[in-house]
Amino acid sequence: MVFADRRILLGVSGGIAAYKAAELARRLVSGGAKVKVVMTRSAQEFVTPLTFQVLTGEKVATTMFGPGSEPLEHVALGQEADAIVLAPATANLLGKMASGLGDDLLTTILLAANKPILVCPAMNCEMWANPAVQENAARLQDRGLTVLTPEAGELACGAVGYGRLPEVETILEALARLISPQDLAGRRILVTAGPTHEDLDPVRFLTNRSSGKQGYALAKVARRRGAQVYLISGPSNLPAPYGVERLMVRSAREMLDAVLARFSQTEALLMAAAVGDYHPTCCDEHKIKRGPVELTAHLTQNPDILRTLAPLKKKQVVVGFAAETRDLEAAARKKLQDKGLDLIVANEVNRVDSGFAVDTNEVTIIGKKKLLVHLPLLSKEEVADKVLDQVSALLPPVGKGKSA
Repeated sequence: MVFADRRILLGVSGGIAAYKAAELARRLVSGGAKVKVVMTRSAQEFVTPLTFQVLTGEKVATTMFGPGSEPLEHVALGQEADAIVLAPATANLLGKMASGLGDDLLTTILLAANKPILVCPAMNCEMWANPAVQENAARLQDRGLTVLTPEAGELACGAVGYGRLPEVETILEALARLISPQDLAGRRILVTAGPTHEDLDPVRFLTNRSSGKQGYALAKVARRRGAQVYLISGPSNLPAPYGVERLMVRSAREMLDAVLARFSQTEALLMAAAVGDYHPTCCDEHKIKRGPVELTAHLTQNPDILRTLAPLKKKQVVVGFAAETRDLEAAARKKLQDKGLDLIVANEVNRVDSGFAVDTNEVTIIGKKKLLVHLPLLSKEEVADKVLDQVSALLPPVGKGKSA
């Protein structure tokens, strides 16, 4: 788990979105993080320190002086943490940070901090649009801080525009990137995910049980580790991973066209989609009505995307996926050989805890040079990390061997 045993400093300043920071703290703790909360005086007008103390199990820091304060806390807290997240970050806090002011515990901690800082602004939309606030945010980014853009929507004051605190999921993913190895920085990675739909008529189609969860996890983790990621997804209800460029398609032929358009621009392809092998030879213009007891549908083979790409491959690392119900390793090795893959990730999909539509997977990674890695049952994000470890090891140094 990306946050397991990580020390996160959560700075909460005085905006109405301060209540959302409580959910952020809860999610970090549930992910295994050790969370220390620092609140400004204004933040305590919206949420009490006791709320965060109960959620984190840690005493909340609120002042530099007086009862409850600790000597040199203003130095230690920003240097002992693995990362700092400011949520919400008000216009006032942005201004102080940009000007290098330290007039309370939180801003003084930030002056002495030497760890990555994630800034999550939240304020009235006119405040966010103010040139002074925009300049302050730009100055912080120029200094190496990560500043998220507020989300658009209805604000507490009734106005509509950019000013909402980014969703907790977005903040968590941006924070995860700050504490993850950036071994894929500068890489361009293409991921496919999900099922395909092959139309029988306007209301029916052939498909499979894939939810896209493993492919989306691969895209999310690759982005987290610094890559520029393109995700080509079949029909799926999953949200686009933070920072990932996603293209939605339906059929196998649409997916082939989308992959071909991107393949030459990328350094690795992770073909996690469960692509349909056949499509109906004819798609009826109108809904097929109930008729004879037996109905025959004629199917035509879809193009094999990996076979199509084989002669186009240059320096790219190509990873296939094999969803099997028997003879797992033998079937996977055959696919690895037949399609000229660098790696193949195989799993049995006839289990209730592994494969389609669940959050866990148990896979075997097979490579050309006698590579054989059996992984235990893991979360799909953990599987993605293990697969990307193997991909990273096969990629040439950045700047060498890139495809055209």
